[in-house]
Amino acid sequence: MNKILRWVLAATLAAGSLVALGGATSPATALENGLARTPQMGWNDWNSFFCNVNEGLIRQTADVMVSSGMAAAGYKYVNIDDCWSTMSRNGSGDLVADPAKFPSGMKALADYVHGKGLKLGIYSSAGTTTCAGYPASLGNERRDAALWASWGIDYLKYDNCGDHQGRNGQQRYTAMRDALAATGRQILFSLCNWGQESVWTWGMPVGNSWRTTGDIAANWNSITGILDQQVGLEGYSGPGGWNDPDMLEVGVGSLTGTEGRAHFSLWSLLNAPLIAGNDIRSMSAETRTTLTNTEVIAVNQDWGGRQGHKISDNGNLEVWRKPMSNGSVAVVLLNRGTGTATVSTTASALGLGSASSYSVRDLWAHTTGTSSATISASVPGHGAAMYIVSGGGTPSPTPTPTAPATGGIRGAGSGKCLDVTGGTQTNGAQAQIWDCNGQTNQQWTPTSSGELRVYGNKCLDVYNQGTADNTSVIIWDCNGQNNQKWRFNSDGSITAVGANKCLDVPGNATANGTKLVIWSCNGGANQRWTRT
Repeated sequence: MNKILRWVLAATLAAGSLVALGGATSPATALENGLARTPQMGWNDWNSFFCNVNEGLIRQTADVMVSSGMAAAGYKYVNIDDCWSTMSRNGSGDLVADPAKFPSGMKALADYVHGKGLKLGIYSSAGTTTCAGYPASLGNERRDAALWASWGIDYLKYDNCGDHQGRNGQQRYTAMRDALAATGRQILFSLCNWGQESVWTWGMPVGNSWRTTGDIAANWNSITGILDQQVGLEGYSGPGGWNDPDMLEVGVGSLTGTEGRAHFSLWSLLNAPLIAGNDIRSMSAETRTTLTNTEVIAVNQDWGGRQGHKISDNGNLEVWRKPMSNGSVAVVLLNRGTGTATVSTTASALGLGSASSYSVRDLWAHTTGTSSATISASVPGHGAAMYIVSGGGTPSPTPTPTAPATGGIRGAGSGKCLDVTGGTQTNGAQAQIWDCNGQTNQQWTPTSSGELRVYGNKCLDVYNQGTADNTSVIIWDCNGQNNQKWRFNSDGSITAVGANKCLDVPGNATANGTKLVIWSCNGGANQRWTRT
């Protein structure tokens, strides 16, 4: 068993949680291209410049990446996003760099970036056109990959716009993976399919990272909304392949310094690729200090590669934990509210063993203190504190994923089991709760594609692909659509992937026969489930 597979088997969800569906039945081996052994770090022009990209911007950014200390802190990719080409291919069928934007050509630009000790990235889409309407790479994978390799390109961000010609995401992205490999050049492959088709369940052997959500924006609600969507995905990444909650907005728009530090803390804890999106040529000292905090970056770049996860949620106050390879634990105390509040956790909750005192390193203040058991901070609104806590021996391990067996699923609030009404196998029969009895209409089998099967050929299904609160949950012939895909989260909730809503017992009911629905996730006991 190679070390990557050993890691994936060891990568776990929070203690006592359910195993994440979709990838746990057969942990995937990482894409073996020798890249992204830790999450990639770099810069991309899109968040600040959109289509206003040109050779001068890229050269100047490479210069400042070195002079600002960003390169020394670990940033090495300078990535060009959409709008770099002409609006049509040339007579030979090749993409053409816009000569008005890139008069020296891409090979000369790559040579310049390489001369700075950095690497150059390019952009395309797994469709017929890019998001801005430029020619993309579906059907031209080998031609385009060979061209980029001849230019000296080191990174491909591969979007999801344009006509897909009836091919699913895994097919389209795998075609480009194979094309990049055929060039013989090491090119980091960043999948940008916006979290569609449960990409985390198949992304590991296809790319070096995969977007788990739609696009980020430079505001607090966008950042926290994307953060919420990372819960339960921690079992799907590791050295060579990473969940990507999109680029950094530190120093972009009206995002405050406090918000930027919280954003950077969380993305680092999540093992997210750290791709800056600000104009680093004119960034403030505060932004530079945030982006080059090597203590926070060290959490992101820890060789063990275990993604952080949420362990506590008390309204606006949250605690996130990441086991480090040296036996310590990184922790983020997050205040999503608007006013200052005290956020606390304990060494026990962090999984540390018993000790009389613990070392607590503040990664933003760069100071070290001690604590008897409680780790606490007064955190400003939209802010976060971040620490490394050590002591008490090796952190308690979280359980090793095992293939989820067929069995019952019990509601935490009701104590009743997920059940098919009347034991019928008819399409459209509603899911309900009922006394747990172990009969076939309560035996659910998670599959590697994210289904919850019953009777062998029926799937738990969100009626009519609905997304609204109170949409019924039924069974239907398994068909592979997103309304039949479910994700077990570390807090015990079960998310309907297509609707991004939780499996819910209405009104916190406990009576046999209560019909199940989907509802906005709220952390209530009526939305939490365990395996029996």
